[in-house]
Amino acid sequence: MGNRGMEDLIPLVNRLRDALSSVGESCSLHLPQIAVVGGQSAGKSSVLENFVGRDFLPRGSGIVTRRPLILQLLSDNTEYGEFLHCQGKKFTDFDEIRKEIETETRRLTGSNKAISPVPIHLRIHSPHVLNLTLVDLPGITKVPVGDQPTDIEYQVRDMIMQYICKENCLILAVTPANTDLANSDALKLAKDVDPQGLRTIGVITKLDLMDEGTNARQILENKLLPLRRGYIGVVNRSQKDIDGKKDIKEALRAEKEFFLSHPAYKHMSEKMGTPYLQRILNQQLTNHIRDTLPAFRSHLQSQLLALKKEAEDYMQFNPNDSARRTKTLLQLVQRFAVDFDKLIEGSGDKVDTVNLSGGAKINRIFHERFPYELIKIGSDEGKLRTEINYAIRNTHGVRTGLFTPDTAFEAIVKKQISRLKGPCVKFIDMVSQELTTTVYQCIDKLSSFPKLRDETERIVTTEIRELETKCRDQVMLLIDIQLAYINTKHEDFVGFNNSPQMHNHSNTKIAARMGGNQVIRKGWLTINNIGIMKGGAKEYWFILSAENLSWFKDDKEKEKKYMLPLDNLKLRDVEKGFMSSKYVFAIFNTELRNVYKDYKCLELACNSQEELDSWKASLLRAGVYPEKVAVDGQGNGPPENLSDPQLERQVETISNLVDSYMGIIYKTVRDLMPKTMMHLMINSVKEFISSELLAQLYALGECSALMDESPEQQQHRVEVLQKHAALKEALAAIGEISTSTCTTPLPPPVDSSWIKPSSLPKNSAASGKPGIRSHAPPVPRVPSAGPKSSPNGSRQPTSQQNRTPALVPRRLPPAIPSVK
Repeated sequence: MGNRGMEDLIPLVNRLRDALSSVGESCSLHLPQIAVVGGQSAGKSSVLENFVGRDFLPRGSGIVTRRPLILQLLSDNTEYGEFLHCQGKKFTDFDEIRKEIETETRRLTGSNKAISPVPIHLRIHSPHVLNLTLVDLPGITKVPVGDQPTDIEYQVRDMIMQYICKENCLILAVTPANTDLANSDALKLAKDVDPQGLRTIGVITKLDLMDEGTNARQILENKLLPLRRGYIGVVNRSQKDIDGKKDIKEALRAEKEFFLSHPAYKHMSEKMGTPYLQRILNQQLTNHIRDTLPAFRSHLQSQLLALKKEAEDYMQFNPNDSARRTKTLLQLVQRFAVDFDKLIEGSGDKVDTVNLSGGAKINRIFHERFPYELIKIGSDEGKLRTEINYAIRNTHGVRTGLFTPDTAFEAIVKKQISRLKGPCVKFIDMVSQELTTTVYQCIDKLSSFPKLRDETERIVTTEIRELETKCRDQVMLLIDIQLAYINTKHEDFVGFNNSPQMHNHSNTKIAARMGGNQVIRKGWLTINNIGIMKGGAKEYWFILSAENLSWFKDDKEKEKKYMLPLDNLKLRDVEKGFMSSKYVFAIFNTELRNVYKDYKCLELACNSQEELDSWKASLLRAGVYPEKVAVDGQGNGPPENLSDPQLERQVETISNLVDSYMGIIYKTVRDLMPKTMMHLMINSVKEFISSELLAQLYALGECSALMDESPEQQQHRVEVLQKHAALKEALAAIGEISTSTCTTPLPPPVDSSWIKPSSLPKNSAASGKPGIRSHAPPVPRVPSAGPKSSPNGSRQPTSQQNRTPALVPRRLPPAIPSVK
């Protein structure tokens, strides 16, 4: 055979397959193997039994092989079988092997002729076999029988494709000699995934059942309907022989005699028959493994590298060593503290480029959400003036006042300051919720130890709630301090003497803006309320400055569409549409003028709540405040005597004073609230996690129980260590194999255009339309490479150079007959 140096490679691949199968084959390695493909009753099972020399496969009519059987043949001095699902149990009675296959098949598929892609692994040791790994697949069928699903043809085909589309799989296409070879389903499927015939070996069965006077000589000589690797003819036992318990050894002698005595085949008898087929398959499989060994080794190394860090961590953890458990507890708590600190401070190694998280969200609450909430409570100028009017009149009582009463100013200011409590409490809640979310995000890494995760979550969230209460009390104290004394001597307060010189509210807005026409924000927004007849909703590039809002065709800012001055503009929320994914707000003119062309308001839409909040905050900086409808809960109606000039002057004076003083308060609160939250809450939580959490976990007195793994984690740890060990063993064994052995060269290409593409019925009998189903899985692409190098540096030719990656064409599903 010329590959004696490679004899250990097939058993190595078998050991690797067993190791990966025992942990669910999750390494996704395409191990070299031979898939046996053919129609029902094509003789696939008989060929496999001839290899072993024993009857061990289920027999019957219809579809008998209903799960893939991965058959590993190993040359050994003793004869027995082993199943991967029955580890440690040796089957010396091959009738018991057949019964076990039938039992294991029924366990997943039942007794209704259904099929399952979950393979059965059987290893047979025997002195009569050569090292081989074969996959016996269900026979290709056209018509469902019994309780089989109506799309059984598609299911079988899909299962076969999952194996033969792999580049590391040789295809043994079995076709009976008494059928039309040009229409062989096995050869059609093989050509779909192996159009150049590099992996396909043809097997012709039932040569003894051909009509008298006919033979398959030209086919077996590869002259008629040629394949690149050619055909091998075999003669299996007939059904009568099987029923009569004809010995396989005797059948093999009869097969040899048939080829020696048949006038059409005797000149090629040495290259026909089951023993020759077995030798060829052994040779081809070892050659195939040798050819794919460099890529196979690279795949193993990449898988090992991916598992290395996790496996090393698990190796250091011994669940029965108390010292190791304590050390792991300490490391996990330290890692939790570091992760939390990185998320808050924004110094993480892995930066999220999709969503805001941790400290970035808290920063947005500090500088966008909270200022917006503050502005909302004091933005209704009409309501404020009404309250001032009532305060002045109630202060004077029955008398007519000649001077502006300072008690009215103080009453209004205190009421405005008291309103700050709502936004401040909401602010604390938002920060607390974001801290809790960050804790949950970090604590997921403790999921391997459920008790530790639950206790850590309980301790930290309890601390956050306690700090939240403490912070809320402190903020309420700060507001009460502001209420306790109205400091009219503040350097930024205009005072009664300067108030008549102040501009009205619109001028105050302009003064509040940035100096000059500084750009505040740029971004994409959709104008949402333009009718379809006028072009419909369209996205533009918006630029917000201190004095106007402009939009352009695109972000190149060359073609300006419109410029809208910000004077007398206000902002209001718009409810999100039922089918819309956009977040919408509107701007309008308080003097009821058109904002844009003939539109009274302009609805602007963005893609997320974060963008919406950010645009609102930017508009506030530009002096565009939110609308707030004034509602007098006492039912007093509009204020009276507003035409009194003296009262109007007093209202105007106090309004200016309140604006000035509340501007100081707002500035103070905006500055103090983030500082208070950082000191009393955020920094305190960080300090607690880094210094107090471990002590509180130890105080529970259940450190050993805290480090109990979850069942899922135990299983995962075992699987990772098993995969790691199996991959290391495989790489070590591959390193000992010499690939500088001689090999059989691949035959030259032949014209295989006679094989027609596989096709399935286009019309359903039930509906007359093709069913909707996905196509077979795509063939993995193996990159073309030059001559491969062996470990000792020698250059070897490879049969896989310059191969064209095969593609599995999309095909329609089989017809689904109507059920009456």
